[in-house]
Amino acid sequence: MKLFSKKIIFLFLIPTLSVVICFKLIPIIYAFILSFYNAPLGMLEGFISFGNYRELLSSKDFYTVLLQTFYFVICALPFEIGIALFFAILLNRQLKGLSLYRTVYFLPVVTSVVAVAIVWKWIFKVDGGLANQFLGLFGSQGLKWLEEPRGIFILMANSLGFSIPSYLEGPSLALVSVIVFSVWKALGYNLIIFMSGLKNIPDELYEAAKIDGASNWQQFRHITLPLLSPTTFYILIMSTIGTFQAFNQIYIMTEGGPIGTTKVIVYYLYEQAFDSHRMGYASAISLVLFVIILTLTLVQRKVAEKRVFYG
Repeated sequence: MKLFSKKIIFLFLIPTLSVVICFKLIPIIYAFILSFYNAPLGMLEGFISFGNYRELLSSKDFYTVLLQTFYFVICALPFEIGIALFFAILLNRQLKGLSLYRTVYFLPVVTSVVAVAIVWKWIFKVDGGLANQFLGLFGSQGLKWLEEPRGIFILMANSLGFSIPSYLEGPSLALVSVIVFSVWKALGYNLIIFMSGLKNIPDELYEAAKIDGASNWQQFRHITLPLLSPTTFYILIMSTIGTFQAFNQIYIMTEGGPIGTTKVIVYYLYEQAFDSHRMGYASAISLVLFVIILTLTLVQRKVAEKRVFYG
């Protein structure tokens, strides 16, 4: 009877396992094999061993794209986590119309990326865009936003009347504009996760801290942050993976421009696979990206998990 029950349980797993094997496991294995071939049409033709990897690791374009991807991740992550935490703490209080606020903040998550990216592309439009109209209210000159290839630090230095070396230019204004959209898009999901974590913190701890004379900052530092650390750690891991895989907003808003300054690694992969028809080379890029994400995830677990409080 016990063996029969296990078979029944396995039968219920077959549909899910079939989807995972067909659409996850098999494509991963095939991409790994394909990375050792020239494969112009995605077929196993022209075996070149590690040729794709040698070309990739010696390509200047790849390192430029990789740098821009790290710009994207490093700039987006703190704001995705910090802003979501800030609003989660505000909404965790007993406010009138709380469900309405939660719905409004979560709308970007359930809205199509393509649809809202088109709207944000209009917001950042040079002529008549909402962003430049807002700057005009303060007498400020409009910016090129998605059309500006110069680095954000060079633009800031020029506005202050001095210059800096080109290697310190930082991400382009166009990439920063896409980052702003990405932070807005991720806000709702991270906020809901943070609010779930805040609900699990007992109110008695805050009441005891108030009796002992703890300030709001001390309560946040010694109660909220430690007890919210598992939630923060989860969001950190998932947000890191998500930002490394950014593609849709780049494709819709800039198509990798201007002059390639918003081209991130997944968009570069797409170009090589579907524009240049180099499926083997694109597969090698995907495997390198997998190694980068896996390495960073393991490092984060090694370093950040020591500060996670599971008590």
